[in-house]
Amino acid sequence: MTLEAERTLRDEDLTGLAELAAQLRVDAIRCSTMAGSGHPTSSLSAADLLAVLVARHLRYDWSYPDNPGNDHLIFSKGHASPLLYAVFRATGAISEQELLETYRRSGSRLQGHPTPALPWVDVATGSLGQGLPVGVGVALAAQHLDRSPAHVWVLCGDSETAEGSVWEALDKAGHYGLRNLTTIVDVNRFGQRGPTELEWDLDTYRRRVEAFGCRAIVVDGHDPGAVDEAYGQARDAAGPTVVLARTVKGKGVPEVENDPAWHGKPFDPELAERAVRALGGPRRIRVAGPKPPPAPRTAPAEHGQPELPRYSRGAKVATRDAYGDALRALGAARPDVVALDGEVSDSTRAERFATAYPDRFFQMFIAEQQLAAAAVGMAVRGYRPFAATFAAFWSRAYDFIRMAGVSRADIALVGSHVGVEIGPDGPSQMGLEDIAALRAVPGSTVLCPADAVSCAALVAQMPDHPGVTYLRTTRGKYPVLYDDTEPFPIGGSRMVRDGRDVALLGTGVTVHLCLAAADELTREGIDARVIDLYSIKPVDRRRLAEAVVETGGRLVVVEDHYPEGGLGSAVLEALADLGEPSRVNHLAVRGLPGSGTPAQQLDRAGIGVGAIVSAARALA
Repeated sequence: MTLEAERTLRDEDLTGLAELAAQLRVDAIRCSTMAGSGHPTSSLSAADLLAVLVARHLRYDWSYPDNPGNDHLIFSKGHASPLLYAVFRATGAISEQELLETYRRSGSRLQGHPTPALPWVDVATGSLGQGLPVGVGVALAAQHLDRSPAHVWVLCGDSETAEGSVWEALDKAGHYGLRNLTTIVDVNRFGQRGPTELEWDLDTYRRRVEAFGCRAIVVDGHDPGAVDEAYGQARDAAGPTVVLARTVKGKGVPEVENDPAWHGKPFDPELAERAVRALGGPRRIRVAGPKPPPAPRTAPAEHGQPELPRYSRGAKVATRDAYGDALRALGAARPDVVALDGEVSDSTRAERFATAYPDRFFQMFIAEQQLAAAAVGMAVRGYRPFAATFAAFWSRAYDFIRMAGVSRADIALVGSHVGVEIGPDGPSQMGLEDIAALRAVPGSTVLCPADAVSCAALVAQMPDHPGVTYLRTTRGKYPVLYDDTEPFPIGGSRMVRDGRDVALLGTGVTVHLCLAAADELTREGIDARVIDLYSIKPVDRRRLAEAVVETGGRLVVVEDHYPEGGLGSAVLEALADLGEPSRVNHLAVRGLPGSGTPAQQLDRAGIGVGAIVSAARALA
């Protein structure tokens, strides 16, 4: 079945679309019933929307999912996965057997909510309110960087429009004039527990959408002709379009239509049989929609090695400055590196990249959820995004970072102004939970350099490192500890000073505190080793084991972070199964900070030089 969008719909075309929609409904019912779980009614409401899209407007080569000219289809309402997988079956991407026999089963790639385990899925969805923000990132990359004709289609549920992230996304879509982005909202008026906030008030939806600079088109979501016309207008629009489709939850099955009690419930076999029969039974329609413009299969672009900034030993440099310098150097060597900001680039020093490469710098303003999502979207198009804000503010976007881990997205996040070290601004600005949060993300990497040289070296590795890679940077300036030529592999550490009586383990600013404490301990006759654990996840287990053996297991861990989940946790987890006895004194920020100078803050938190000396003395 092939229906070209450029051709006016005929009666037989409308019949074909209705048949395809019926097949999608039947397959959504069959797979969820066989699995014994799923969301069939949420799938049924959007079947007509997807039938028209896939048959006539989605330009996609299903045999070549990596084609850079392909459109993108993002299922923000990921719980409607039976519908998405029914589409895949209709296009021939998956077999009927895989759909019916593996959906939601152990080991299946047809998971309850879509993930990139399937090559036709760009990002994991299911946490509502995320698909559209990611779509904005994809559209930004396609329109502003690639100059590609690829169009981004995002299917949203009406319930998720209660999420602020949806409006952050529409705001940025309007700001950047994303003519290649179409949002389709399935307004079936029911959420998980009953009516949505606006139900079928399409006029209020329309006014809200238009207030953010996007065009709104209101349609009957079960009228293929009206939906087709709306999609055609969206493809040719001068800016972002939102198709607001009035639909009926459970459409096509009278026993469950418009009944909120059926949300998230599969049909029992008897009901499923009646529903399939009412829909005309299983079909074997194969849909071949429009293809994208020809695009060559190109090899990955080659890039050079960055000429990293050089710093003299002893010079005082903030690691946030080293980040800005190194990012600018990466930009010169790698055209695939892009930078995103949450309106703090003067503080994070990302402005240095923005000045040098304005065409690859994107401002998300104070919208951290969109900041993280746009980075994920740009990674979908093959770019290596660096997104930076204050470490404390990443907590607002944590669910997006968590889902980036589920998507296995390769993105670099940078958090500046970490810990109490920032001084008088107070606890609202201090990153004191970020290590714990980012360590918990699947496949993540957490880095915290102590000086400018190590920071620049780590930044240079981040574009090629898989998964979510997080770098913490300091506000204050601290002495450069290392020579420019020294290596800092991710997963490694550095022994800054040798000693046999006790090991002082630090990261970031606390490495400098440990060195000062070691000098004082030397005057007391205590030989202290200082280890720079710049890689917190993965932590250097070999170096830790060596320290345990060579210091008699006497370790002091010092971190400018709350005790839960930070460096101390990483160290203790690494030592748990060593089989060697150890005594660990863990210094961390254990109370709520206030304002004060950096030195006052560190001392009050119990992680200053005096506290380190006391902790080491007690062990040694």
